[in-house]
Amino acid sequence: MALSCMRCCSPGAAAVRRGTVASPPAALSFARCGLRGPAAVGWRVAAFAATGVKGATDAGVEKAARSASPSKVENGSPSEIILDDFEDLSPLSENDDDSTVSITVVGASGDLAKKKIFPALFALYYEDCLPKHFTIFGYARSKMTDDELRNMVSKTLTCRIDKRENCNEKMEEFLKRCFYHSGQYDSEEHFMDLHKKLKQHEGSRVSNRLFYLSIPPNIFLDVVKCASKSASSVNGWTRVIVEKPFGRDSDSSAALTRGLKQYLVEDQIFRIDHYLGKELVENLSVLRFSNLVFEPLWSRQYIRNVQLIFSEDFGTEGRGGYFDRYGIIRDIMQNHLLQILALFAMETPVSLEAEDIRNEKVKVLRSMKPLQLEDVVIGQYKSHTKGGTTYPGYTEDKTVPKDSITPTFAAAALFINNARWDGVPFLMKAGKALHTKGAEIRVQFRHVPGNLYKRSFGTDLDTATNELVIRVQPDEAIYLKINNKIPGLGMRLDRSNLNLHYAARYSKEIPDAYERLLLDAIEGERRLFIRSDELDAAWGLFTPLLKELEEKHIAPELYPYGSRGPVGAHYLAAKYNVRWGDLTTEQKA
Repeated sequence: MALSCMRCCSPGAAAVRRGTVASPPAALSFARCGLRGPAAVGWRVAAFAATGVKGATDAGVEKAARSASPSKVENGSPSEIILDDFEDLSPLSENDDDSTVSITVVGASGDLAKKKIFPALFALYYEDCLPKHFTIFGYARSKMTDDELRNMVSKTLTCRIDKRENCNEKMEEFLKRCFYHSGQYDSEEHFMDLHKKLKQHEGSRVSNRLFYLSIPPNIFLDVVKCASKSASSVNGWTRVIVEKPFGRDSDSSAALTRGLKQYLVEDQIFRIDHYLGKELVENLSVLRFSNLVFEPLWSRQYIRNVQLIFSEDFGTEGRGGYFDRYGIIRDIMQNHLLQILALFAMETPVSLEAEDIRNEKVKVLRSMKPLQLEDVVIGQYKSHTKGGTTYPGYTEDKTVPKDSITPTFAAAALFINNARWDGVPFLMKAGKALHTKGAEIRVQFRHVPGNLYKRSFGTDLDTATNELVIRVQPDEAIYLKINNKIPGLGMRLDRSNLNLHYAARYSKEIPDAYERLLLDAIEGERRLFIRSDELDAAWGLFTPLLKELEEKHIAPELYPYGSRGPVGAHYLAAKYNVRWGDLTTEQKA
């Protein structure tokens, strides 16, 4: 039994599959949770035809929205409408007894599952974002009972979203929905046993199934093969979330994609990059495309350089085995930072639909030239003593080979060869064991031509440069550096920040990235997931560099644990007349 293609399970959609009707009726599902009851005025409703997204409201709103739905929806892409006239949509949300969602976390005993996936699922349940009927199964090789899984999971669950009094009740209700099945990752028989357990909970409802592969990449294909043949849904959709790394280079990535597509179609594969689910990354397109003050400036005419910076203030801490095989370039730059760059630099998409956005991202990646060795600096942290405490170097980690030359730091200059960005350096920097922890996007604008106040800034005009900073984590913020006059009789200028500090502006805690991405996968929203051609283009930029580094055995520049990184990174920036924005003394937003 092959994995069933993701399709709406309504009678109309079934007829489409059989070829008996020319155009499917629209099936509608609400774009986000938490909007229930009489106050739900102007709900945003997404119309889906044949996408496999069957929300709680499909049957109830189909008739109301049919007149607004398109006569044809290509490739199952959604067409959004706004139902502003509905005073009370709550009755429409009750008709969800005909389907269920089964979520299987493969690798349930691992750290990612315990620390991120199960807590994210609970947060979605806590906020009433999961369907009425859902079941969560943990699957791993470890021997464990249902109660033991629940006990393990309960230790990582928190009511951090708010402090409602029914938190403990919600937690108990959630844990009752969690079950465990022990099995081998390459056993079709064990996955068939899982299938039988899932059927017991699904009953006669339409069964939609989501598999989260929280496992090492070398066993992805074994699990997908067994799930495909033994545990896929027979009457609903089946989707698979795949965690990075997606290979080590172009060849291995392409081989993995070919392997997955033996059992899945592209629309069933959700390649997750959790950085795309972070609030400030998702806000990037809103900031640019919904504010007239920014969009006209978003080009080489006004922007001097763009910096994408990732830093951690800790090392591998005994977990160097995985990291030494991949290094900082594969682990951070080729995926997290490059995906943010593509979102930042893309042209205005035709719509906010997933395929339109991903098409524009691919165009950016294909417009970039592969990285050259002379535009890259690599480093590796060494032991350092500070305040009486000695911090071990990378090769002093017992899980790392003593002669390892795997980089724990990298800086690179990339260029986009198109009309909008020609000549603008996009500088990336990522490292471990640095002086601070954070991730941010810095946009440095050009100097003001013929600046009337240049005497007030002295010879260093860089101190007068406007800079837009998007702090992704921690302490999320967006701030714009401007020049202004200090109050008084004299003419003294100062740099100040116009800032949006999220903690001060919004009382509600920002959801974890995994919550957003899991919800998107359940709803069938692919906008924040990586398509196979995106992946190919991304690896095409980095693979030649990675091969050259490994073939020539280029040794990384050493830098002390807790420092600002290797000196070479400063020379790289200076080569393009740029200063790293995170290394300057500035007012905290």
